[in-house]
Amino acid sequence: MTVLETVIDRQQDLWLALVGVAAIALVFRMLRPGERRALRVTWVLTGLSAGALAMVSFGKLHPLLSQSAAVVAVVLWGWAVTHLIATLVFRGLLPVIGLTVPRIAHDLTFTGLALVWGLLCLRFSGVDPSQLFTTSALITAVVAFSMQDTLGNVLGGVTLQLDNSLRVGDWVQMDNVSGRVTDVHWRYTAIETRNRELVIVPNGWLMKNRFTVLRDPVDSPFAWRRSVQFNIEAGADPDTVIRALERSVMDSEIPNVLTDPPPNAILSEVAFGYSRYTLRYWLSNPRFDDPGDSAVRVHALSALSRAGVTLGVPQEEHLMIKENDSWRVAAGQREFDRRLDAIGRTELFARLPEQEQKTLAGHLIHAPFAAGDIITRQGAVAHWLYLIIKGEAQVVIEGPNGRLPVATLRDGAIFGEMGMLTGEARSATVIAVTAVDCYRLDKEGFAKVLQQRPEIATEMSAIVEARNTERGVRLAAAGQSMANHGDLLGRIRNFFSLRN
Repeated sequence: MTVLETVIDRQQDLWLALVGVAAIALVFRMLRPGERRALRVTWVLTGLSAGALAMVSFGKLHPLLSQSAAVVAVVLWGWAVTHLIATLVFRGLLPVIGLTVPRIAHDLTFTGLALVWGLLCLRFSGVDPSQLFTTSALITAVVAFSMQDTLGNVLGGVTLQLDNSLRVGDWVQMDNVSGRVTDVHWRYTAIETRNRELVIVPNGWLMKNRFTVLRDPVDSPFAWRRSVQFNIEAGADPDTVIRALERSVMDSEIPNVLTDPPPNAILSEVAFGYSRYTLRYWLSNPRFDDPGDSAVRVHALSALSRAGVTLGVPQEEHLMIKENDSWRVAAGQREFDRRLDAIGRTELFARLPEQEQKTLAGHLIHAPFAAGDIITRQGAVAHWLYLIIKGEAQVVIEGPNGRLPVATLRDGAIFGEMGMLTGEARSATVIAVTAVDCYRLDKEGFAKVLQQRPEIATEMSAIVEARNTERGVRLAAAGQSMANHGDLLGRIRNFFSLRN
């Protein structure tokens, strides 16, 4: 028989092979890109089956070898079809209708069907499968004893996937390992740490030890509660401390830190010389737990400083420093000179006489902010202004289309003067771009100056009106309008109860 005659005689087998390849290609296109690698087994089985079929079709083999190759081709082809169908069902159709099935179900289905198909092929070939089981029982027992650890890992992998204890994407913590589950295999679970290290954990270990799984609730954003602690001086008012700690998160824009659910602070311990407070907050990404804790501490320390709260240490750790009167006077004078210099460099107060500047300097309150803190919020009512000593802040207008940046404030700038002078709500939001060192001047402090020299109100109104005109020009260029403040001088006099 010629080669051509052989090809014609086997054209049915060739057509079957072509149909099989077309079916695999069709399933490949139906699967998601991440699931297409599952067809590698199908391709391998198909290739081996095609090779065995080619040996039967074109090779000159002994009849016994030819029959054996034909049986192998049929077995492999059946396995390829079985794997293709299992992949289509478990990786293609079920996810489309919303059913999430563990990967182990696909593997077990294929293994069971492949075993049944192999036994049927042996049966039809004249081989009694029971003889194989009888002769291999002892070998199976020896192999099972020598591979008990491996079998334990395999059974652990089966259990983990069937009961859905671990899923790809879960964040887990165990001993000194913390990371995201990237794959759950039969024998091991792969975990990627924050350092991009791939840790291989045997499934048997997971079944014998305790580990923590951080998983997103159904139809809810991920939220993981974290906590940081602060030791505060014993005499501090608890309400002031708790309010400052909670506002440090609520009034800041910290990456990966949620404001809903809101943070909460508690007094967790009272000791000799200090009180310990715990600030609890919610993290949106477990990968950034350490950076999140650090950022929350930075913002909390700034908030505590603005509230006039001092950190405390255990009584036995106090470092005693002998400070004489001259040292304290010199330190106080340096701080006062710093405040007076800040007043003198501010346009709003630079024209005031020296005595009035000194009065204002004595009423300044130190108010530091961390990068990302919202210093003032549009629409809020606050009767004070801020004077920037060092740092950079951004002024934005909150609108229906989001935030519109309108100005950048740097060293020597002031903002919030309308709230202090007239009591009106904030016209814009000011956000700290970098760490910002500020002084705050309250209405009560400025009232001391007005009581001594009421005519200062006229000078202040003229300066503020000029600033408002300049600001209105910038807003107009940005397509925004500015509220009309009307009789500014009259409103200042009325707010401070000054006589006309």
